[in-house]
Amino acid sequence: MDLVSSRVHSGGAENLALNERILHLKESGQEVINLSFGQSPFPPMPTAIKALQDNAHVTRYEPVRGTTPLRAAISAFHAAVDCVDVKPDNIIVGPGSKELLFLLMMVFKGDVIVPSPAWVTYSPQALLAGQDPIVMQLKMADEWRVTPEILDETASKCTTENKLLIFCSPDNPTGAGYTKEQLEALRPVILKHNITVVADEVYGFLTFVGDFVSMAKVCPEHTVLSSGIAKWASCGGWRLGFHAFPQRLSSLGDAMAAAASHTYTSASAPVQAAALSLYQDVPAARLYRRHCCRILRAVGQYCLRELQQADLKCVMPKGGYYIFVDFEVVRPGLDKLGVTTCNELFVKIMDDTNVALLAGSPACLRDQHELSCRLSFTDFNGSDALAASHALPDGANLPEGFVEKYCANTVDGIQRLVKWVGNVTRHV
Repeated sequence: MDLVSSRVHSGGAENLALNERILHLKESGQEVINLSFGQSPFPPMPTAIKALQDNAHVTRYEPVRGTTPLRAAISAFHAAVDCVDVKPDNIIVGPGSKELLFLLMMVFKGDVIVPSPAWVTYSPQALLAGQDPIVMQLKMADEWRVTPEILDETASKCTTENKLLIFCSPDNPTGAGYTKEQLEALRPVILKHNITVVADEVYGFLTFVGDFVSMAKVCPEHTVLSSGIAKWASCGGWRLGFHAFPQRLSSLGDAMAAAASHTYTSASAPVQAAALSLYQDVPAARLYRRHCCRILRAVGQYCLRELQQADLKCVMPKGGYYIFVDFEVVRPGLDKLGVTTCNELFVKIMDDTNVALLAGSPACLRDQHELSCRLSFTDFNGSDALAASHALPDGANLPEGFVEKYCANTVDGIQRLVKWVGNVTRHV
């Protein structure tokens, strides 16, 4: 008996399924180094924890769009850190930006453009929302950035007047980031094709190479800003995000609010109170961010250096938690082992090394024969690393040996991968 809608074109999110499998293996006593899952290793700011505790007794349904103080604080926060003018009345708060992205795709009338490589959920969400996503193929030669030429070519394939571009910066899964000039080069194409950009900037405050520039600053009238507290504030499991709309796109915000009222109702009241404490204290948020970013940058640099020395192709992430890695160098050795697809490769790596990686296919929309993966470099004790960083002068580079001492699990995982690659290539 067929009970499932045709809109469900795939199983669950592969990153979550893999993470649950890894948790089960660890609970059964098996050692696994998890370089597959994008979760902050750091503890939340103590003020946010206290605010959550102090408001645990609040059980009321809050307004669908979020509490007035929280929306005002979000507006002021992004004005201060991103120089973005977002009106509180045009902000919708929800139980994670993930849910809001789905609702936006559901209410949007027009084609949806998703990048490849992509975060695992963009395309499945579009399909669940009744869309037929147009895939935009990005290139390592461009450091995985969206270029004007690629965007123009992809938008020209669309058949609807309106287009929605899913644009992540810093990017998940590649770590790609953009300068102001690179974003400005996209603006004429956005205007030419009447593109609405949903700027997924949940990693924006974790930019550690160069200065972060929001798409909402460069192309404000065409951009829906999507962010939240999951990544920069290390509160992923608390589930709180927001979308902010320019006045020109307020009808989309109204439609999303209507859909929200019939689905999740409102974000949790205690979590909104905790988020308010985070967004209200910009100086504390900036200090917390500086320590998190200098640790993440050091770990990312270490991983990149070791992987490149093993002849694996990858580019330095500009922010966030990820490196997108090309394992093409091991293909001749894999042929002898009967391994031909991306998924087979990373099953083999996990079996041989106990290191988990997220295969680029199908999760990230890459071809099944491309030997690529997303590597998350956050499997380490973030509490110890953060405490050690706070004991050092603010603004200075971390001392030699810091990553090896405080991020040892990730270091161990990288060294196992490097050794495995060397063994496979030597036996060709």
